Amino acid sequence: MSSAPLELKFGTSGLRGLGKDLDRDACYRYVGAFLALLEERGEKLSAVCIGFDLRATSPAIALYCAEAVAARGLAVINAGPVPTPALARYALARRLPALMITASHNPAEHNGIKFYRPDGELTKADEAPIKERLDAPLPVLSPLTPPPIEPAVAHEYAASFRILFGHTALAGLRLGVDQHSAVGRDLLVDILQALGAECTITRRSADFIAVDTEAVDAAYLEMANGWLDAGGYDAIVSTDGDGDRPLLIGNDGRQVLGDTLGILAAKALGFRRVATPVSSTSAVEASGLFSAVSRTRIGSPFVIDAMAELVTEDDAVAGFEGNGGFLTMGEHLWRGRFIAPLPTRDAILPLVAVLAAAREAGRTVSQLVADLPPRAKATGRLQDVDTRLSQIWIDRLVAAPSSWDLLRGTSSVQTVDGAKFMLEDGNSLHLRLSGNAPELRVYVETANPRSAEVLLQNALKKARTALM
Repeated sequence: MSSAPLELKFGTSGLRGLGKDLDRDACYRYVGAFLALLEERGEKLSAVCIGFDLRATSPAIALYCAEAVAARGLAVINAGPVPTPALARYALARRLPALMITASHNPAEHNGIKFYRPDGELTKADEAPIKERLDAPLPVLSPLTPPPIEPAVAHEYAASFRILFGHTALAGLRLGVDQHSAVGRDLLVDILQALGAECTITRRSADFIAVDTEAVDAAYLEMANGWLDAGGYDAIVSTDGDGDRPLLIGNDGRQVLGDTLGILAAKALGFRRVATPVSSTSAVEASGLFSAVSRTRIGSPFVIDAMAELVTEDDAVAGFEGNGGFLTMGEHLWRGRFIAPLPTRDAILPLVAVLAAAREAGRTVSQLVADLPPRAKATGRLQDVDTRLSQIWIDRLVAAPSSWDLLRGTSSVQTVDGAKFMLEDGNSLHLRLSGNAPELRVYVETANPRSAEVLLQNALKKARTALM
């Protein structure tokens, strides 16, 4: 028996661990437990959709999962290498469960499984019941030849943007596309071009590159600015590895941070009710764009739970995170067309919505950003920290903020997720341990990018001294 189940754990979105730990036995047990739970809840299962990203370990893990599905007498719909939102959209429309093999933005040696129930993304409440069933008797496992790839998974996803936005939504825009190793890299170009944009590929990699849209560093921005200078593009666009987190660099060379992108996308698409994590900037409320705002813990399952509480028969809800992932719930009519609900992170919808809004207004993306209240956020992380000691350190700061010079003048502390220290000068500093990696996440908010970066670097330096 594999010991891998002990090495794997559920994070903010799905099961995560090292790729080597997702061996046949581990996949068989987790997938078997997931399907057993659905069947016990009365789901009449016939097939399971399976997709994967471009990590070296992903095809083998996808095959192990397919064998586990077939062992239960269910059909396997092989989506092949597709973005997570494409797989989720296809499965949700047919009320089928789905499995996405990816570790999202994490390093190449990591991998994971995102589970989708027939009605949408796995909730946090589902995780314990799955773990309780890992040692249940399982059907006999047999080798499986993967079925042919179902092209409709990618085709229906791409077509949804043409139907919603039309063929000229991005006409005249010149975009640089950082394809790197994102699984939806070709699909992204196809969609943008179908909407009228002129696209130039700025980078494409045969090896997996971990792109974290919530922790873009100075080296990446320098590279992106080089592309902008060389190509004269209106923007640089990209996604993370599995295509559910967007990356947008405006023509001014600055990243449009994920929560800012979410605000602009929700505005462009006419959503009035939104859910977003506590780490998003206060510009969400200060913008005055939304009639209802719900703050959550970090992670799409928590955002989805909050969206379910906000949605009504008359009002659909948008959700967005600091990583830029954009979610929708409820039937939303926009300019005579319905935006189908997709309660899981999508990268391309917010990218297209904001780019199209800028083009329609005859303005740049950076000018749209400037319309929002002047709140700037900077994020960073310390990797390979001792999570136990880090939690003790955070708890001590909550009890006595003034013990750390950066937190003197704390007016209040929010502990919805980690510890967010609200300072008397209007700034904030949020410390949070990652749910799926030994990392300390640091989020700061100030009135401008320069002061945000200064506060972030000071916080990272002092946290590193305290913890490492």
